[in-house]
Amino acid sequence: MASEISPRAEVSPKARIGNNCKIFPFVYIEDDVVIGDNCIIFPFVSICNGTRMGNNNKVHQGTVIAALPQDFEFRGEKSECVIGNNNIFRENVVVNRATHHGGQTVIGNDNVLMEGAHISHDTKVGNRCVFGYGTKIAGDCLIEDGVIFSSSVIENAQTRVGSGSMIQAGTTFSHDVPPYIIFTNKRQYGGVNTHVARLHGVDEKTLKHIANAYRLVFNSKTALFDAVNQIEEQVPDGPFIRHIIEFIRASKIGLIGKE
Repeated sequence: MASEISPRAEVSPKARIGNNCKIFPFVYIEDDVVIGDNCIIFPFVSICNGTRMGNNNKVHQGTVIAALPQDFEFRGEKSECVIGNNNIFRENVVVNRATHHGGQTVIGNDNVLMEGAHISHDTKVGNRCVFGYGTKIAGDCLIEDGVIFSSSVIENAQTRVGSGSMIQAGTTFSHDVPPYIIFTNKRQYGGVNTHVARLHGVDEKTLKHIANAYRLVFNSKTALFDAVNQIEEQVPDGPFIRHIIEFIRASKIGLIGKE
């Protein structure tokens, strides 16, 4: 089915628009843009060069996709903003494309970005994440699947957030947040995020193992390296425990609460 494009939208003839899309008046779409099928682009949206958007996305008023990176190293190079399927971008969201040639900012599938959220250059977002009102994600961050950001969270550059974690409202952080935890707005470990962990398929026995692993990390006075070794020695092995260990060992800037 052909797409419905308002005559009052400014859509480059070089842009590639999929089937059954609806593009409202006053939308602005540049040349080097690819949009998949069944997308809805509401009024006053700008979709800029480098956008590679999948299917079934909804982009609400005032949003800018693939905006130029806010990075002093940017020299006008060609880069991309890659968006998967079934995402919702609410009003006034900004997503920057990558800084350097060949780089990508990536947003996966089934994510919700609420009003005023901002995803900066070269950040990689997984699937099924929620970004609350006014949440700001700096450049070169990595966000795994199923992460929940409450409102007005600020994630500083080059940090990572592990699968299934929740960041409480008003929190600012500059270190990695490991998987399946609650990070409080007092910048403290707030326990295992049991509700989301269960949605990820974690059973009750494994939840206890995860809680024990994080007791060794956050409640002991040992160094992080020693805490990980203790997890391997004391906590029964399994895919979720292995993911926690791998995430912690890959950290280059340390964990929240263990700076």
